[in-house]
Amino acid sequence: MRKWIILGSALIVMVVLDQASKSWVVANLELYESAAPIPPLAPLFQFTRSSNTGAAFGILPMAGDVFLFVALLIIAGLLWYFRDTRPEARLAPFAIGLVIGGAIGNVLDRLQYGHVVDFIHYQIPDVISNVSNLADHAIVLGALLIVAENLWRDARERRRAADSPA
Repeated sequence: MRKWIILGSALIVMVVLDQASKSWVVANLELYESAAPIPPLAPLFQFTRSSNTGAAFGILPMAGDVFLFVALLIIAGLLWYFRDTRPEARLAPFAIGLVIGGAIGNVLDRLQYGHVVDFIHYQIPDVISNVSNLADHAIVLGALLIVAENLWRDARERRRAADSPA
């Protein structure tokens, strides 16, 4: 039961933060308008309202409905996977909650606006310029935490196997 509470809490907090941040952006910035929340970092980091009908980084912009369906499948798959998560898994409930919460945040955007609202704008001049949102960051962080926990678990199991008598 504890793992479901952690998952649900992470999921709800993520959706609320994501949707609140996007509501602020939609209410305060016109499309492609920028604002510098930390003026000295403006050349590298700012808020720039953008819309994304495709996947991450604007890939396949005409496939928005497909990504809506894929997101719902991923949410269902993660919930199916989660029910078999080991009780000793410490990061999995939080990490999967982040991924599902991020996916739900972007699904809500697609349903409400017909696109995902992006605004977190990182730039390294002449190298990269990326606009994303809190949901995207939650999905990436959650996925990295899931991978990290699996690597740590595998390392622990290898150590136990090496330490046990044959």
